[in-house]
Amino acid sequence: MDNIVGVKSRLTWAVNISVFLLVVLWTIPTFGLLVSSFRDADQLVNSGWWSSLSSSEQNIVIRAGLATQAEQDGNFVLSGNVFDGAEGMVIAFGTTSRAPTAYSPGETGEMPKGATLTVSETGDYLITAPQAYEGSRGPRFFVTTVEAPKFTADNYDTVVNSEGIGRAFLNTFTVTIPATIIPILIAAFAAYALAWMEFPGRALLIAAIVGLLVVPLQLSLIPLLKLHNTLGIGKGYLGIWLAHTGFGLPLAIYLLRNYMVGLPREIIESAKVDGATDFEIFRKIILPLSFPALASFAIFQFLWTWNDLLVAKVFLGTGDDEKVMTGQIVELLGSRGGNWEILTAAAFVSMAVPLIVFFAMQKYLVRGLLAGSVKGG
Repeated sequence: MDNIVGVKSRLTWAVNISVFLLVVLWTIPTFGLLVSSFRDADQLVNSGWWSSLSSSEQNIVIRAGLATQAEQDGNFVLSGNVFDGAEGMVIAFGTTSRAPTAYSPGETGEMPKGATLTVSETGDYLITAPQAYEGSRGPRFFVTTVEAPKFTADNYDTVVNSEGIGRAFLNTFTVTIPATIIPILIAAFAAYALAWMEFPGRALLIAAIVGLLVVPLQLSLIPLLKLHNTLGIGKGYLGIWLAHTGFGLPLAIYLLRNYMVGLPREIIESAKVDGATDFEIFRKIILPLSFPALASFAIFQFLWTWNDLLVAKVFLGTGDDEKVMTGQIVELLGSRGGNWEILTAAAFVSMAVPLIVFFAMQKYLVRGLLAGSVKGG
């Protein structure tokens, strides 16, 4: 009964559940990244995005400022607040790294050189010492706090207003647009020849293209760079355009050829009977009918080149006039790579253009991916 026309397969529910689970698996990390991009830096480091709406416990080190030092009754006093104007509650504090939670709020802890420390629940602290603190750094102590959720747009402000980010944005367009258009132009001609033109060795060429799909591009980076240097191309936009073209051609030819093979043969044969040349058939018939496949590959190639870092590192220079978005983001993170709030915000700034491209052309994506699955009669 499953094969009768009009009767739904028993596996339809399984397919629907699988698709739903795949969508959820892809959506949850993206949503988490979005939430993290608006979180406070300290809370982001100490807790996951799923706890962003609840209070978070943090262990922080406080360095008392010497600007508030004053003499009272023969002692020297330092005062301040550990939250610096923000809201929170202290649940424990300590005077040494070995025992950072030795005291409860309101208790008095002993510090070096006969000094004492008192910290209240609201974060107010008072250090009393028999001798004045000298130098540029005050004494430190440790506090365990519970802070309310904090969200901020400062992360995006840091990324957008950072030096060089605008130039890197334009540089990425300079790399991505030609690296998307050039392979499409070349692959369209090659795909038509492999689909509808008879010539010796066509089957071997198709097999070679399929084989190139599984070759890791990392294996060819250094040899290709040496070839560019030998030819005088060196590092620059021309070199990276050619590199992305070479890496993208196998997939482009494969997708377009599969789609063109599935086009109705009668249309092409009728055009040949009417005296149309191969170029006229390609330009007036094949290209308009193959637009879904062209758009499908354009999405893949655009996303790949826009998000690329490795190829840009190899084939582009290090100057500001050639640095792409991914390279600029790496510099924003610093040498230690610990600024997660910058990374999450920069990721969404970088994702803006690919998302626009994807949603603008998504209706062609499935049609292009299904190219060749059903051959015309």
